[in-house]
Amino acid sequence: MVFDEISFRVRYGETDQMGVVYHGNYAQYLEMGRVEWLRKLGVSYKEMEAQGIILPVISLKMDFLKSALYDDMITVRTTLKKTPLVRIEFDYAISNQEDEILVKANTVLAFMDAHKKRPIKCPDYILTKLA
Repeated sequence: MVFDEISFRVRYGETDQMGVVYHGNYAQYLEMGRVEWLRKLGVSYKEMEAQGIILPVISLKMDFLKSALYDDMITVRTTLKKTPLVRIEFDYAISNQEDEILVKANTVLAFMDAHKKRPIKCPDYILTKLA
């Protein structure tokens, strides 16, 4: 699975007084897309953490093209950029119900040993699922 999509409605609490999604909420939308991408691949983020593996974000880039508004139905398309090694990189496109792209984004996360706080290789079970 190279990409996945999730859709949801913008909630009132995610917007400012003008009904526009606050820019900081987009990072949460990307996380939602990433976690669901992993889940549909058959990888539980919760189980990874229980095994002592964490995935901190080490890079986040967002280009805001148009605003999402209260009650919009938005879709987050999450795409794996390349086979992960120690890092895993995703591209994203967030669009509205008219299929207008609102945000283009990219994140890079590092596989880390939660106890030693050191980078580790991508777990083999993830690479097997991607093969």
